[in-house]
Amino acid sequence: MLARLLVMPIGVWKLKKLCRSTRNPLLRKILMSLYSLYQYENNSSVAWNSHFDGEPCFPHGMKSVFVSGGARVGKGCVIFQQVTIGSNALPDSKGMGVPTIGDNCYIGAGAKIVGKVSVGHNVRIGANAVVFRDVPDNSVVIAGGTEVIRKDVAPDNRFYSYVGGWVYWDESGWQPVTDEAVLARLKQQ
Repeated sequence: MLARLLVMPIGVWKLKKLCRSTRNPLLRKILMSLYSLYQYENNSSVAWNSHFDGEPCFPHGMKSVFVSGGARVGKGCVIFQQVTIGSNALPDSKGMGVPTIGDNCYIGAGAKIVGKVSVGHNVRIGANAVVFRDVPDNSVVIAGGTEVIRKDVAPDNRFYSYVGGWVYWDESGWQPVTDEAVLARLKQQ
């Protein structure tokens, strides 16, 4: 509630832009903290460093919407509740990276767009559809079957690419990968 009262006079999208453009480190930290608090109160996570060409339409509000840092969303997009526009940070994946979404896209409730995929302009993504491949302009994506990719060697799901380096999770939090042999193997994948 407090974040909503503080953010309302300037608006959440203006606050998000200020987080990206402010050069003063102390002011940036304050703005990012306020933006994070607003996100927390709305059970959403639209990263301050995600890029939107214009303010999107959230017909049911921003609640439960997740957009990874670095993701790009074009102008005139409509994003319904419980949508994920997420990164894929698994090192052995073909789609490692963040999504890019074109202009005038309609993303239905519960849709998931994951990894380094390009969604063209004027695309409609149906409710609960999972997008993990490129989608051409003027297309419709519907929820459907699942493709299973079998590997000869079990994937190592412990390591994630993060801000130009590699990390793994343990009970004390995210830890940087420092083992040179592991780093060499991750860079090959």
